[in-house]
Amino acid sequence: MNMTSAVSVAFDPLLPWAVLAVLGGIGLVLVLLGLRAGARGTLWRLGSLVVVLAALANPSLIEEQRKPIADVALVVVDDSDSMSIGERRQQVQTAREVLKRKLGQQDGLEIRETVLPPSHIQLGSERPGGTRLIEAMRSALVEVPPERLAAVVLLSDGQVHDVPTGVPPELGGAPLHALIAGKKNERDRLIVLEQSPRFGVVGRQVTAKFRIEDPAGGTAPVTLSVGGDVVRRIDVPVGRSVELPITVGNPGANVVELEVGAGQNELTLDNNRALFTINGVRDRLRVLLVSGEPYQGERAWRNLLKSDPAVDLVHFTILRTPQKDDFTPVRELSLIVFPMRELFEQKLKEFDLIIFDRYESGNLITRDYFRNIAEYVKGGGALLVSVGPVFATQRSLYRTPLGAVLPAAPLGDVLETPFKPKVTDIGQRHPVTANLPQAGDPNKEPEWGRWFRLVTSRTERGNAVLSGAEDRPLVILDRVGEGRVAQLMSDHLWLWNRGIDGGGPQPELVRRVAHWLMKEPDLEEEALRATAVGGRIEVTRRTLANSFPPVAMTSPGTAPNGGETRTLELKQSAPGLGVAIVDVDKPGLYRFDDGTLRTVAAVGSPDPLEFSDVRATDAKLKPLVEATNGGLMWLSDQSEPDIRAVRPGRAAGGSDWIGVRRNEGYTVAGINQLPLLPGILVALAFLMAIGSAWWREGR
Repeated sequence: MNMTSAVSVAFDPLLPWAVLAVLGGIGLVLVLLGLRAGARGTLWRLGSLVVVLAALANPSLIEEQRKPIADVALVVVDDSDSMSIGERRQQVQTAREVLKRKLGQQDGLEIRETVLPPSHIQLGSERPGGTRLIEAMRSALVEVPPERLAAVVLLSDGQVHDVPTGVPPELGGAPLHALIAGKKNERDRLIVLEQSPRFGVVGRQVTAKFRIEDPAGGTAPVTLSVGGDVVRRIDVPVGRSVELPITVGNPGANVVELEVGAGQNELTLDNNRALFTINGVRDRLRVLLVSGEPYQGERAWRNLLKSDPAVDLVHFTILRTPQKDDFTPVRELSLIVFPMRELFEQKLKEFDLIIFDRYESGNLITRDYFRNIAEYVKGGGALLVSVGPVFATQRSLYRTPLGAVLPAAPLGDVLETPFKPKVTDIGQRHPVTANLPQAGDPNKEPEWGRWFRLVTSRTERGNAVLSGAEDRPLVILDRVGEGRVAQLMSDHLWLWNRGIDGGGPQPELVRRVAHWLMKEPDLEEEALRATAVGGRIEVTRRTLANSFPPVAMTSPGTAPNGGETRTLELKQSAPGLGVAIVDVDKPGLYRFDDGTLRTVAAVGSPDPLEFSDVRATDAKLKPLVEATNGGLMWLSDQSEPDIRAVRPGRAAGGSDWIGVRRNEGYTVAGINQLPLLPGILVALAFLMAIGSAWWREGR
C-alpha cells in the first residue's frame, strides 16, 4: 500500500487551558469596559491580547505520514459431521475458492480462514455436542482487532447449535454473512426421544415417550427391541408424542432400541434409531425363614436378613414338633397358630426366597406342602437349605418330597472335627465364591476361621463351590427347572460372624448366595456380557469350563441382518473369566454371540445433537445476519456472490452480494511539526498592536 500524508493543526499550550481561559476572560472584560467608556485604542489592545493568548496556546502545523492498515475478512467453514450429507462439502469447497478469489481482488483486505472440523467427540462423552460454529468464530476473532474487521462469512448447512440471542461483541459492528449449503425443503425422517426411563422395577412396566418427525406426515413403522430381541412392532402417527410401555425383564442393564423405518428421500439413517438403557432393580424381596431346633446361629441368620432394608423377612421358629409329645395340646404349643396353609399353599409364590435353617421333617409341615415347595422351585423359585445334624437322620428333609430338588444326599455321618472351608476348583471359577475375602492363594490355606461340624453328603447334581473336612461338599449350588437351590452342609456358618478363630466373610458369602438364587446377572456362572465405555467395548465371558469359545461381534448396520461380523478371541484374566476389548467408532447396537449365549452393547451416538436434525436451514442464522445488516443466501441458488465495499452503518448484504466494511485504518510512519507563531513574529505583532494602541490614544 502507498504512503499518504495528512495535515492538521495542533496546540501545545504553555499554560493550562483553564488559565488561558481566565486570562482571556479578564482581558475581554477590560476591552468591553474601554469600549463603553469610549477610550481610544481599545481595539488595538484587544489585538495585543489575542496575540498573547495565541502565543501561549503554542499552535503548530502537523504533517503525518500515514500507512494504511489492511482490513480483515474472516471466513468460517463448517466441516461438521452433517456436512457429509449430499453435496454440501462440494458446495462449500466451491464457495471457498470463489470467496478467496473475489476477496483477494479487494485492495487493502486480508483474508483469514478458520475451519470447524468434525466433532470427534468420544462415544459416550458428556461434552456438549452439535455444531459450535459461533464458538469457532469468536475464538478466531480474538486475534482480530475490532477496528480492522471488515466482515465475517459463515459457510454452513445452517444446523448451528450455539447461535446466541444477541450479536457477539467480537463482531464490533462488522457485518456477518451466511452462505447455506444443501438444498431447500429437504426431507428426513427422524425419531425424537422425549422421555427415557433410567431405572425400573423388575417385572413392572416403565414408559418411554417419543415422536416421529417426517415432513411427509402419515404414519411410520417403529420397532421396539430389548436386549437385541424384537419385542413389539407398531405404526405410530407422525408428529405426535407416543407413550410406549416397556416391561423390565431382568435386573441390571436392559438395552432398549427404538427404530423407525426409512422414509422417502432420507438424508441419513443415523437419526432413525434411539438407544437407551433401563437399569432393572428388584423391589423389596420377600424372604421366608423357617428355623428348626434353636441354636446359636439362628439369630445370626435373622440379624443378617433384617439388616438389609430391601428385605421383608417373615421368620418362624419351630420350637417343638408333634413327635415330642408330652400331652400338651398342639394348639397350645405357640402363641399363634402356625399358618401352614397360608404360607405353603396360598401365598407361597409371593416369596422370592425360602430358607430352611436346621429344620427337621415331621408332621407339622406335611408332605403335600413340601411338594408345593418343590414345585415352587421348579417354577422359578429360590430355596436355601442350611442343615444340621438331624439332616443325617431319618427326619432329614431329603426324605421328604423336597429331596427331589436338593442337590446333595446325606450319607448318614456327621464329622465333628476342625476344618477350614476351602474354595474348590470349580468354586474358583464360580462368581459366588471367586475372590471371596480372606480366601488367599488357591494353593494355600485360607485366612478365615475354622468350623467344627460337617454333615457328609454325596453331590448328585449341581456344583460344590466350597468343601470342608476331608474335601467333603460344604456349599452346593444347583439349578432346578426354572429355579435355583443352595445347600449348606454345616450349621457353623455363624462362627465366622462371631469372629471365632479369626472369623470369616459370612455376610459376603450369604449375600452372594442369595443374589445368585435371585438370578443376579453379575453372579451368573455362565454369562456373556458386553459393556460400552466411550468408544471401547469390553466383552467378558464367565464360564465353569476351562476354555472360552470365540465370540462373534456384529456391528450396527442397515442390512436386514445387521452390519459386518468379526470374531473375537477372549483371553483369560482370572479363573473362569475371559476378556476381550475392542475399539469401535460407530454408534449403534452391537451384538455378540458365542454359539450358546448372546448379548448386546449400546454405543451411544458420539454427537446425538449433531444428527438430531440434519435438514439444511437458514432459520437459525437469519436473526444474527439481519441484526448485523449482513447477507444470507443459498449456495444452490447463488454460487458466486458479488463482493462490495461498504461504509460502516450501511446495508452490507443482498440477495446476490455481500459487503465488506471499509474501516480506513492506518498507522503513523512519521510526523513533521512546524510552529505557526515563532517567537520573533509574536514579539513584532505584540509591539505593533501596543504601539498602535498608544498612537491611537495620543491623538
